[in-house]
Amino acid sequence: MVAEVKYRDIVREIALDHYGYVTTKQAAEAGVPAVELPKLAARGGLENVAYGLYRVPDVPPTAFDQFAEALLRVGEGAYLHGESVLALFGLADVNPRNIKVAVHRRARPTLPAFVELTHVKNDARTTFYEGLEAQPVADAILECRGRIETVRLLDAAKQARKDGLLTTADWQRVRKGLRS
Repeated sequence: MVAEVKYRDIVREIALDHYGYVTTKQAAEAGVPAVELPKLAARGGLENVAYGLYRVPDVPPTAFDQFAEALLRVGEGAYLHGESVLALFGLADVNPRNIKVAVHRRARPTLPAFVELTHVKNDARTTFYEGLEAQPVADAILECRGRIETVRLLDAAKQARKDGLLTTADWQRVRKGLRS
C-alpha cells in the first residue's frame, strides 16, 4: 500500500508540470514501473487518455491542456504549428477546430479528430511557449498567409510585438513578408 501512494505522488508531481498529463516513459524515468499506471487508472487515480498517456483528474485544467495533449499524443519531436500557435496566444482571432501539430519524422499515431498532423522539413525552427514546443510566432504568422486575411495577420503581429512575442528583427521580417 505504501508503494501505491508513493507512485501516485510521483505521477502527480510529473503531471503538475505537464498540464495534468504523464506518459509511461516519463513515469518510468521517475522510477514508476509502467505496470503501475494501469493499476492507478483502474483505481481511479489516473485516466487513460491514449496508449501510454494518462491524465491526473484532480490537476486543475488550464487553457493549454488540449495543446499539451495533442503534442503528447503525437510524441517526441512534435510541435504546435500555424494557426495553433496563434490560437495559443489568442492572436488573429483564430479558433481552429483542430490543433495543428507538426513533425519532422514519419508518425502514424491514432489521433482524435481534434489533432491535425503535418509533416515538415527538418530545417523548421521551434521554441517553447508555456512549456509547449511550438513554431516561433513570427514563423506561424507567415505560415498562415493565404489562410487568414492579411489585415488580421498584421493585427496579430502588432499584438505579438506588444506582448513581447516578436523581436524587432522578427517584427520587421513579418511586416515585410505580409506586404509581399
